[in-house]
Amino acid sequence: MGQLGFYINMMQCTGCKVCEISCKDKNNLEVGASFREVKPFEGGKFPNVWSYSLSLACNHCEDAKCIKDCPTKTIYKRKEDGLVLLDKNKCIGCKKCISLCPYDHPKYIKNEGKCGKCDGCSDLVDKGQNPTCIDSCPMRAIEFGNIEELRKKHGELSDLKVLVNSRITHPSITINAKDEAKDIK
Repeated sequence: MGQLGFYINMMQCTGCKVCEISCKDKNNLEVGASFREVKPFEGGKFPNVWSYSLSLACNHCEDAKCIKDCPTKTIYKRKEDGLVLLDKNKCIGCKKCISLCPYDHPKYIKNEGKCGKCDGCSDLVDKGQNPTCIDSCPMRAIEFGNIEELRKKHGELSDLKVLVNSRITHPSITINAKDEAKDIK
């Protein structure tokens, strides 16, 4: 199966947050907790203003930093498809994984006293289905599958301002980015 990952098309994303809401619903998350977040960005000066939205969740990194120093080995990488999973039965809520992740994932679930994260909807993937964020997106701005195939189809990951540590963690994501999102030097 290879490493699974996400493709995000910023050109199609309208920032509607349906992917975020469907993820919250599937995972029964409390108010304030989100495993997938749609973040708005804006800037410029009239008349040259710009805006874009970017839907991000766990990047299921090749070298996932959240795994490294977890005292209970709660987070692990699934061998068959590279999804980074979290075993809530082992989690003690120490938040070490949160401090290690350069992308602001996993999340602390206050009412559980534990951490949680996007698992790529591994239960659905195991049944041959897409993660809920994919099928709920009305603009079809998110795809999921073998990351190498997604990169062949859509291109390599650009240097984006929001993914500043991509060379360290090697996230399993590729993005069709608007120029304003690129880390143009």
